[in-house]
Parts: sequence; C-alpha cells; structure tokens
Amino acid sequence: MCDEFESVRPAADEVKPRSGLSLRARAVGLLSRREHSRVELSRKLAVHAQSPDELNALLDALAKEGWQSDERFVQGLVHRKADQQGLAKISQELTQQGIGAEQIAQVRLELKDSELERAQGVWQRKFSRSSSPLSPSEYARQGRFLASRGFSHDVIHRVLKNPPEFDC
Repeated sequence: MCDEFESVRPAADEVKPRSGLSLRARAVGLLSRREHSRVELSRKLAVHAQSPDELNALLDALAKEGWQSDERFVQGLVHRKADQQGLAKISQELTQQGIGAEQIAQVRLELKDSELERAQGVWQRKFSRSSSPLSPSEYARQGRFLASRGFSHDVIHRVLKNPPEFDC
C-alpha cells in the first residue's frame, strides 16, 4: 500500500510552489486575524516582498488606510496581558515588538497605579491555599514567581508583607 502512495506522489522537482498571494493580501490576512505592530508585520512579510522599498510602501499604505495601527496593537496587548503581568514584562514585550519609547512610557503611566492590585490578584490566583509566606524560602519562592511575571521588587515586597485577604 505504501508503494501505491509513492507512485502517485509527484517527485520533488514536479511540486509547484503554492499559488502566490500578493503581499497586500498576505498583510490583510494577518491583520484580519489579530493586530500586529509594524515591526512584527514587517518581519512576517519580509520573506514574501520583492524589495524593502515595496514592503515599506505597503506598510505605509496599510497604516494610512487604518488597517495597521501600533496604537491598537498596544491597547490590545495591554488588555490581554495586564491582569497577568507586571510593568516590566509588558514594557519588554512592547519593546520587542518595535513600539516607541513614548508609547511605552504612556502605558507605564496608565498601569502604574494598578500595579499593586494586579500583583495581588496574580499572587492570590497562584497561592490561593496558602497565606503570607512564613519561611524565608517560601518568601523567596513566591517573590521569584511574581518577579518572573514582571512585577517590581517594591510591589512584590508589599504583596508578600501584607497579602490580600482571601474571599471565603
């Protein structure tokens, strides 16, 4: 039975490349699924572009027509990640996606006031069965967990010294 399949399958040099979508169609397809930053979209489309100039012209046109927006990308990312991560991790991800320092500073200002509350929520979800850490090793373990989520040391210290009350 395997021999029959092999005889039907075309040889490697006979395989035709997948029908080429236009660069614009690829970009609109990506953007219709979710928001992308300009840098992220550029990375994904670069292998399909004939030249960097063609890619830049397309990205400019998409931004002008409202298909691509770094502001919408930032809002979406913050909305998805804010309940789970701290300022440091969100800022790092925005930087990796090519978002400008000015926009990142604005996000930091918006999220700074809720940092303690968000850290307490993350701590409560993870350590719902325990109370404040009683041993130094438990304090360090819980602190490392919150630090890995991008919360500042000051916020971690405040959460672990004065943990929120659990709803029973």
